[in-house]
Amino acid sequence: MKKKYKIIFWICGIFLAIFLVANILIAAFAPRIIEQQIQQNLKLKASLGKISLSLPFTITLEKLEIGDLASIKKISLTPNLVALLFGKIVIHGLNIVEPVINLEQSVDGKLNLPVLDQKGKPPAIYLTSLNLRDGKIIFTDKKVALKGFGVIVNKLNIKVAKVVLPVTSLATNFSVSAQLLSSGGKSFGDITFSGWLDYLAKDLDAELEVKDLDVTKFSVYCGNFISNRKLSSARLDLSSNFKAKNNALKIITKFNLSNLVYADAQEQPLNLDLMKNALDIFTDPKGNLRLEFNINTLLDNPALSQEKIKSIILKAAMKNLSNQSPQQLIDKVTTIIDQYKGLGKELKAIFGQ
Repeated sequence: MKKKYKIIFWICGIFLAIFLVANILIAAFAPRIIEQQIQQNLKLKASLGKISLSLPFTITLEKLEIGDLASIKKISLTPNLVALLFGKIVIHGLNIVEPVINLEQSVDGKLNLPVLDQKGKPPAIYLTSLNLRDGKIIFTDKKVALKGFGVIVNKLNIKVAKVVLPVTSLATNFSVSAQLLSSGGKSFGDITFSGWLDYLAKDLDAELEVKDLDVTKFSVYCGNFISNRKLSSARLDLSSNFKAKNNALKIITKFNLSNLVYADAQEQPLNLDLMKNALDIFTDPKGNLRLEFNINTLLDNPALSQEKIKSIILKAAMKNLSNQSPQQLIDKVTTIIDQYKGLGKELKAIFGQ
């Protein structure tokens, strides 16, 4: 029995010695090798503050900088050593802490993402779980605004993990949450998206929530879809339930647009297109627009164009007319007609008729 314990002791001692030597070698040489590989493949200057190895076999990288594109406080991962013997890269528990990504779209619509200089077919990488904590994405779009339209995705947290039971399940649990900030750092909305997905079976059950989103911040993209009159603020609260079975995806959505505040009427150009004021008619006396609508599409090919979404929203808005009194509708339509009468009088005065 003593001999058996002695053998175990020596095995543990040898393993510990190998581990300590490996840790020293990794700390001394690995940072430079990783920096060179990043620079060679991404064509961006890279720097790595520290790399270490811990039990059972977890590799940790600290203070990784990749040009002006990204900086990451810490990355840790645990590769499967058995899978490596069979030529496969399987990573258990990829953890990314406080990554900051700077994305920029140029005037001609190109993102500043590097193209990988990869020779030959890259090895397949299998990831069993992902945990991204306190991330930030700073996006600047110079295509829609010469000075650059800016938005910041702040407090980005992502968790992805395989469903534990049943063992045969290929479903994956996921959760994503983020806070939206203006380029000046002011919060204008929160987004959460969570649920599970079995992509091979084409099944999905997830929930999307948008809270206190000031949609006017995205006016450079949506234009005057909400109203032809210029809005200084409009808050969106939205919840969507995504359910898919055998690739048939149904999205059940509750849409609430509130706190519609228009800019000074004297600054507004007179609307020459009656239909562009359509959504103004469907709002309640407080200026809120509450809609419920369903979208049917495919999980692997959603095909949700902007025109299709507009059509679905307008159809849902039509159903809301029954919730308004006839007098409310008359008052709104009369207001729009009066605008056109005013335009006629101004034209007569201009041309002296």
